[in-house]
Amino acid sequence: MDVILGIVILIVMIVLGVSIPFAFGTAMIYYYFLLDGSPATTISVGFSQLNSLVLLAIPLFVIAGGIIEKGKLGDALVGFIDMFIGHIKGGLGAVSVIASAVFGAITGSCAATLSCIGSVMMPKLRKAGYEDGFATALLVNAGPLGLLIPPSADQILYAWSAGQSVLACFLSTVIPGIILATLLCIINLIFASKSSSIIAQPKVKVFSSAGAKRFKVGIPALLFPVIILGGIYGGFMTPTEAAAISIIYAIPIGIYVYKGMKWKDLKTIFIETGTTTGVIMVMLFVIMIVARNFTMAGVPDLLKDALLSISDNKYVILLMCNVFLVIIGMLMDDVSGMLLCTPLLLPLMTEIGVHPIHFAAIIGVNLGMGNITPPTAPLLYIGCRLTGTPLNQVMKPTLIMLFGAWLPTLILTTYIPQIALFLPSLFGYV
Repeated sequence: MDVILGIVILIVMIVLGVSIPFAFGTAMIYYYFLLDGSPATTISVGFSQLNSLVLLAIPLFVIAGGIIEKGKLGDALVGFIDMFIGHIKGGLGAVSVIASAVFGAITGSCAATLSCIGSVMMPKLRKAGYEDGFATALLVNAGPLGLLIPPSADQILYAWSAGQSVLACFLSTVIPGIILATLLCIINLIFASKSSSIIAQPKVKVFSSAGAKRFKVGIPALLFPVIILGGIYGGFMTPTEAAAISIIYAIPIGIYVYKGMKWKDLKTIFIETGTTTGVIMVMLFVIMIVARNFTMAGVPDLLKDALLSISDNKYVILLMCNVFLVIIGMLMDDVSGMLLCTPLLLPLMTEIGVHPIHFAAIIGVNLGMGNITPPTAPLLYIGCRLTGTPLNQVMKPTLIMLFGAWLPTLILTTYIPQIALFLPSLFGYV
């Protein structure tokens, strides 16, 4: 009962709007007294968990994302993709989705993806006749592609906490990400076909001076994911080394090629990304202590026994776990949800025969969806602020995309294991 009270305290504080680090910090203090811990032991647990070279990739990718966003790589990507499909009615919406997927593969951040691609595409979508509510919803729903298309900070955290290969976890969410992007494009094209206000854009011929210029401008940005992902999966670089290389590559490209920033802007970028990294690391510290206390108190076993007492059917348990993850995603951010749910649910997944790499994809899609599902829905609120669109105009198209794109992706990922395991198996990680 004492253990459950700690969980209740945590949930109540999150629902009341207390920031995640303080909410988990309160739970940490509660379990500290409940389990008769010592300050030295509690602090050493947190620091030992953070003492990992793998985690160094996260602040490095955060810095790279900040440089890429300021360096206007998004403009080059949008211009290149627009050359091929922008002239189709509804093509600009598809450009937004595909550009978000490619940009997400560069930054690994849904917030950076939404901020950059959203600021570039929203004026174009308005000019093409898109309603503000639908255009904002499309950009918001495409933002979490940055969590699914590797490299992904969430999958680095999952691999670290679950003791799995980072590269295998990266690969597990690629096909779900492609499925999600495809479904979002289909919804966009259906909406465009029924709208009389949306107009097709003038076609830019690939084999023309304008096409050649866009191709030339787009090459440095397009080489970014090739270098980073090619280096990782080619065995030339670890994810941490790739994150460092991404910074080295992004700085001259942003300053000298796209001229979106200057050397003096690096100070501001480092301060902003340093603040973000500091918040993440504090969250990691307190959440991992709470997660360890949950484990010591037997919470994973209690949860496993409770769900198995309801049903021992694998598919029913997966359904209940998905509902649980969706609720978690609605209450807290993806980083907190990943760190909390991995140690709680992984023993149960192993018990019912779900491969840990398959579960990486399941939890990744769930928590990506949580970014746009109220009441927390951080990306939804960021998108509304970014485009200046009232929330009530964005909710209906967001719900359509949740049920028409996100939910089918989640169902397919959950109940067809090969969607998550095909690429890791192909590369020999499973």
